[in-house]
Formats: sequence, structure tokens, C-alpha cells
Amino acid sequence: MNVSRLMDRRLLPLIGPLLLFGLWELVISAKWIKPVLLPPPGETLAYLWGAVTSGAILPDLLSTLWRTLAAFGIAVLIGVPLGVLLGSSELAYRSVEFVIDFFRSTPSSALIPLFMLIFGITDINKIAIASFGAMLIVLFNSAYGVMNAKKTRVMAAQIMGVSRWHVFKDVMLMESLAQTFVGLRSAVSMALVIVIVAEMFIGSETGLGHRIIDAQQVFNVKDMYTSILITGALGYLLNLAFLLVEKKLIHWSGKA
Repeated sequence: MNVSRLMDRRLLPLIGPLLLFGLWELVISAKWIKPVLLPPPGETLAYLWGAVTSGAILPDLLSTLWRTLAAFGIAVLIGVPLGVLLGSSELAYRSVEFVIDFFRSTPSSALIPLFMLIFGITDINKIAIASFGAMLIVLFNSAYGVMNAKKTRVMAAQIMGVSRWHVFKDVMLMESLAQTFVGLRSAVSMALVIVIVAEMFIGSETGLGHRIIDAQQVFNVKDMYTSILITGALGYLLNLAFLLVEKKLIHWSGKA
């Protein structure tokens, strides 16, 4: 692969954002939406740059990031061991499968009133409901990763007389990592979504969700779109970080 083709591949991720902002500019130019409701992309990006360089948005960004990472950390600490434990015995997983799928299929936002009754209007509430939603995703993927470990490798280890513990630890767990990381990437995105929703509708003084809803209520549309763009960028960067870690740790994924 020559240098020009390599550079072309590195520039591919820029096509999507350019198309998005091009469409945004077209909508404004064609007057399909009034500029008072959707300001031009140049003005919005200038406002975003000012909010970032001045540090005005930093407290809200850090609050949301802290809540997201705290919720995700709790989800991993509970979801991975429990998922691996259940996945190692298919009968055990099938016995609780309905409960897992029921709550996994229930929108976490529908559970906000329940968590408010239990934890009150506090940061603990936001972290708890986000960690609950993320934990179910981690648990599901970890369990299925263990259950769907390549049977040929498991059988080969058993035929060679490897103990059940070492088959589980060295074969099934390693085989399950790819599926587990899929769950981790989905879970961190889910944790961010739930935190943003919780910041919007549960009493909060900081956070990007709080900033978005406040800007909407006072009709500060530039600040609203800026906060939305920052939220999207945060989600993208968290997902990208996990992709890089996954490629580093699970370099054998997909290989025979």
C-alpha cells in the first residue's frame, strides 16, 4: 500500500462530518428551517470554539464524563463476573434469561421514577440508573461470549487432558473477550445516553444534559447545538478509545 492510498484511508472519516455540515448549510441556504431555530454551521462552530477555549463548558463536560465513567465502571465490575459465571453454565443462564431480557428490553428512562424513589434527586441516582442499564448489556454479552466460545478449541483442550478450570480460564474466557468488548462499547454508549437523559429530567446543576435543556428553555439555540455536538463528540471518543483497546488486546479476533 503506497503513501497516497494510506493517506486516503486516513481521510475517509472526514467525509461523514463534511457531508453533515454541507447538508446543514444547504438546509439554511434553502431556508427549509429558519436560522433562528437552526443557526448556520459556521456560527455554531465559532460559538463551540469559544465555549471550549474559554472553559465555559468544561465543568458540564467533566460532570457528565465523571458520571458516565462511574456508571460504566460499576457496570463492568458487576456485569463481567456475573456474565462469565452465568455463561459458564448454560442452564444457569437460561434460568434467569427472562429477567435479564425483560429489564434489557425496558427503556431505562421508564425506570427513572423508581430510582428517584430509591435514591432521591442526587448524583447517586443518575449513576445508579446508568450503571443498571449498562450492566445488563455487559452481562448479556459476557455470558454469550463464554457460551459461544469456539467449540473446536474447547474440545481440543479437553481431548489433551486439560483441566476444566484451565479450559474455562485459558480457552473459554479468551474466546469470549471479543464478544465482551462488543458489550463494553455498547455499554459505555448506553451509560452516556442514560446520564444525559437523567441530567435533563432529574434535578441537576451541572452536566451536558442539564446544559442542553437549560439552553432550550431560554431559547439559546447556539449553546444548545454546541452542547449537543460536544455530547456527540464525547460519545464518539469513548467508543473510539474502546476500539483501540480492543484491537490492542484482542489482536487474534476473527482468526481461525
